[in-house]
Amino acid sequence: MKPLNKIITNKDTSFNPIWIMRQAGRYLPEFREIRKENPNFINLCLNDDLSSKITLQPLKRFNLDAAIIFSDILMLPYGLGQKVEFEKNFGPRLGKFDLNEVAKIDEIDFVEKVHRVYKAIKKVSLDPDLNNKNTIGFVGAPWTLLVYMINLQSPKKNLKKDFFKDKFLINRILLIIEKFLKVHIKNQIDNGANIIQIFDSWAGLLEEKDLPNYIYSPTLNLVNFVKSLNVPVICFPREIRNYTEFCKIVRPDAVNIDYNVNPKEIIKNINIPIQGGLDPKILLTNKNTLKKEVIKYLEIFKDHPYIFNLGHGVLPETDPGMVEYLVKTVKDYK
Repeated sequence: MKPLNKIITNKDTSFNPIWIMRQAGRYLPEFREIRKENPNFINLCLNDDLSSKITLQPLKRFNLDAAIIFSDILMLPYGLGQKVEFEKNFGPRLGKFDLNEVAKIDEIDFVEKVHRVYKAIKKVSLDPDLNNKNTIGFVGAPWTLLVYMINLQSPKKNLKKDFFKDKFLINRILLIIEKFLKVHIKNQIDNGANIIQIFDSWAGLLEEKDLPNYIYSPTLNLVNFVKSLNVPVICFPREIRNYTEFCKIVRPDAVNIDYNVNPKEIIKNINIPIQGGLDPKILLTNKNTLKKEVIKYLEIFKDHPYIFNLGHGVLPETDPGMVEYLVKTVKDYK
């Protein structure tokens, strides 16, 4: 059984596997070399030779327990024909959303546009270096994708003022997102992904009253779909105010916590396996501080099934030497 499955399925507490969100990417010099030659981010994600190579780069350096495919949650709007570009020092910029155009797209069109992501997953999952490790596929949660598709860029702190004005449009888009996320998930699993993580990066933007419509209900549909394919599903509802309520309603197999929550409170109230929590900025400090913080999480969760990870993606300015020290600290913990 692969390491993450031992924790998620068997509720093993005898060890803590480790992987890191955004472990394949911008903090690694070998990634930056490839990126220099390939400025178009979407094209890079769709180059299965390079994206599979990038996915495996951190596993060649560090003793990690899982590979997460080098891709992006915005492959979904891209696959639906919405223009998606990544601008330096700005982030994603999306083209105007046209419901009539999107409504014409069928499953074959979608898969045709993004099938190279699945080819990359197949290459990664068949790599001999990954023999006893997990291959993680992922998607954005319906709410977070809706935010990008209507807002047309990262909302940072706020949504457009008129974001909720057209409820009919929002509900139609959510149904389309859910339909194609299921297609995207199934194709990742069919090509070797043995864990799926659902990233709800903008869960924290919503008020309590809006959670059932935009987070609980659509995410639960996806979680049930992944479970029906006999693959564990991890949810990351970043900055949601009530992780306990989320877990009770959405029922993922494991939940990734962000760095703003108190892990001692989490362990009191959540009985499913937990992943993550460490503030990525700790990796920008020094080895003593890093060790202290890592041990704090390992101690809190020592009798609870726990996968070590961060509370958000690794920062681009992180020294790979600190990542190596992080992995070693987790592996040496008894």
